[in-house]
Amino acid sequence: MTTARRSAGLLLFRHTDHGIEVLLGHMGGPFFARRDAGAWTVPKGEYEPGETAWDAARREFQEELGLPPPDGGALPLGEVRQTGGKIVTAWAIEADLDPATVVPGTFEMEWPPKSGRRQRFPELDRVEWLGPDRARELIVKAQAEFLDRLVEHTG
Repeated sequence: MTTARRSAGLLLFRHTDHGIEVLLGHMGGPFFARRDAGAWTVPKGEYEPGETAWDAARREFQEELGLPPPDGGALPLGEVRQTGGKIVTAWAIEADLDPATVVPGTFEMEWPPKSGRRQRFPELDRVEWLGPDRARELIVKAQAEFLDRLVEHTG
């Protein structure tokens, strides 16, 4: 039996005059280039046994956004299981950052497929603050549960 892959991430949120907003990233690379719905995510990444989900969430925030993870109280949002079986654990942290300061990490893959050429792509090609309703329209379907849990907590 194979173990499910696990990811962990941090969902930043802030209070504005229009209510709460969350920081989501649009997944980089050619598969998501022309997609919006289902192509946005909590900044997160996979981790191996031996690393805690919390440590992985903070490390992945730094790797994906190129910025240190914010300090402050973390609200556990629990886990969700995505369509492919990956289990994602997330925490919400109230913080503000300017998306223009993000320097995304990159990944490499063969592109176009079977071309023998390797190309680099940003992990996240856009990062934006979104209200919960708009975020729910765009986020990976299973991760919408994190938005619901955050809104329930911040009421």
